[in-house]
Amino acid sequence: MSTHTTHPTEHLSALSSSFSPAVLTYLKSIANNKHPLPPSQLQELQSYLSKPHNDADPKSQHTTPLASLPPRHHEDKPNGSVDLKHLAEYLASPEGDAMMPLADTDLSYPISNYFINSSHNTYLTGNQLYSESSTDAYTNVLLRGCRCIEIDVWDGDAKSSTAEAEEQSEEKKHKHRPHIPRSLSPHHKKPPSEKDRPVANSSAGETLSLPTPWQSASTAARAEPRVLHGYTLTKEVSFREVCVAIREAAFITSDLPVIVSLEVHAGKEQQEIMVEIIEQTWKSMLVKPTASECQQLPSPGELRGKILIKVKYVAPERAKTKAAGRAATPSMRRKDSSSSSSDSDNQGSVDAKEKKKSSIIEPLSALGVYTRSYHFKDLSSSEASVPCHVFSLSEKKFMDIHESHGPTLFSHNRNYLMRAYPAGTRVTSSNLDPAVFWRKGVQIVALNWQKFDAGVMLNEGMFAGSGGWVLKPRGYRGHSQGQQTGISDELQGDAIAHKTLSLSIEILAAQELPLPIGDHKPHSFQPYVKCELHIEKQEERTGASIEGGGRSKDGEYKFKSKSCRGIEPNFGGEKADFANVPTVVEELSFLRFKIQDDEFGKDDLAAWACIRLDRLNEGYRFVRLLDANGDGSRGVLLVKITKSLS
Repeated sequence: MSTHTTHPTEHLSALSSSFSPAVLTYLKSIANNKHPLPPSQLQELQSYLSKPHNDADPKSQHTTPLASLPPRHHEDKPNGSVDLKHLAEYLASPEGDAMMPLADTDLSYPISNYFINSSHNTYLTGNQLYSESSTDAYTNVLLRGCRCIEIDVWDGDAKSSTAEAEEQSEEKKHKHRPHIPRSLSPHHKKPPSEKDRPVANSSAGETLSLPTPWQSASTAARAEPRVLHGYTLTKEVSFREVCVAIREAAFITSDLPVIVSLEVHAGKEQQEIMVEIIEQTWKSMLVKPTASECQQLPSPGELRGKILIKVKYVAPERAKTKAAGRAATPSMRRKDSSSSSSDSDNQGSVDAKEKKKSSIIEPLSALGVYTRSYHFKDLSSSEASVPCHVFSLSEKKFMDIHESHGPTLFSHNRNYLMRAYPAGTRVTSSNLDPAVFWRKGVQIVALNWQKFDAGVMLNEGMFAGSGGWVLKPRGYRGHSQGQQTGISDELQGDAIAHKTLSLSIEILAAQELPLPIGDHKPHSFQPYVKCELHIEKQEERTGASIEGGGRSKDGEYKFKSKSCRGIEPNFGGEKADFANVPTVVEELSFLRFKIQDDEFGKDDLAAWACIRLDRLNEGYRFVRLLDANGDGSRGVLLVKITKSLS
């Protein structure tokens, strides 16, 4: 029986088919010790080679085609050089990535001790004024790792008898061919099928007692709530369909809990239907109401596979009083429910707020077990010390509080949940800078995922590979597990050690770069690399006004390479040097790479990556690139990284 020995030229042939000429040139110089691996990375390579690996692992997210490479052949190399094939295999593996794999997260702390991957106006597919609403938007963000989603719920319209008769006529007319339901129209309400109709639950202990469901007087097909951005031209989608989409996608990529933030503009009758739909659709996924008041928030580990509802809290007795008042004045129902919100940071008299906001019925409010929305008054109010409260603040309101009560704001967020969201003026679905809000301890920083701007890129850097829940740095957490504490005046700058960073990045070569959206001509593509460092500013620690008010922006430290041509460029080892950068917290600082097309006018984005500094590996590394749509690509950037902190 003969044994085939692979000839060295076969190694080179396999490598040549896997790497671009420019990348392969640099790999050869590293392997030949002309540009040696740093000692720590050489040790990492040796450790990698000592373990078995499956190059063709179907679960691998790394797309460099190494499965065609021949088997390893261990042999001694002179002068500290390494085997080229081994080096290539290692650098193309997760161990050779510029972003180090995430360590297992401790999921035993109360949920207020985590940053949570969050979406704003999740239902929209584009801008905030006239884009479509879609259930696909929920599926997309959940599969990408989002763990807090938003639903804006409004009254649905009952189907008119005329429309019902027209539909029956259409069905008779086309009964011999596949029927395309009129419900595909965003303005049409589909009557529920028998299996979808609400049924009485036999287990009284498992569900809340509900009022008799309301039905339209004009037809047996009742109206059901709808989801849309109110007072705009955005198209609607059915609340029931949204709930089904969430159920189907919530726990595919992660079993960590999902928070559903309800902004309720619907009236009493439609809220009753909301509760029915939620309980029918999510069933055992729901967190059940507790027998006693919440004294301590649970941990994410205790809530695996569960959906938490964030909704405005109404005390039971107050809810009964309001219900009685509504019964006495039925003519006011439609007026009261026309423009409401579950969360608001508007100030004014109680009477004014009651007119603007619809009342939440008790069965719906009771679904908010550990995530109760309270109207924000100030950080010294009694609500601010309720263990399960959540304050929702617009970015502008948040910045006002940062300037007036910065230390109290930071202290509050160590122990209690807070949500921040983009200003309503961001009609193009642009974003705030989430890192500014994370550094103030905000757990739920809701972003417009419809647009891949700097905010969404930083969000990817924070949560990549995490399952959507990231444990805060030690100084940002509550004082201990299992213990809820009050508000203190500890400063953000004193909560954790700040260090001085020196970082250099040699930009060597790239391969298989994706083209900008709409570009199909690789020969005319002129890529260059931008490196941006996003770190904490002095104003964030002192409570001074933050430039730009927390809006999404370029990094504080920047570098731009020269332009090359084509999708496999050689950047020649240009170096980005960020020396002696002060007051850096690694876990809350980010390095962003952007590949852009050098052209007349605006330079279109082709690819990008964002890495949290505490996950940035040193040495020769491949940076895995996402395309301009945020999807994974085969594009990689070969760099050499040197990092020191003191």
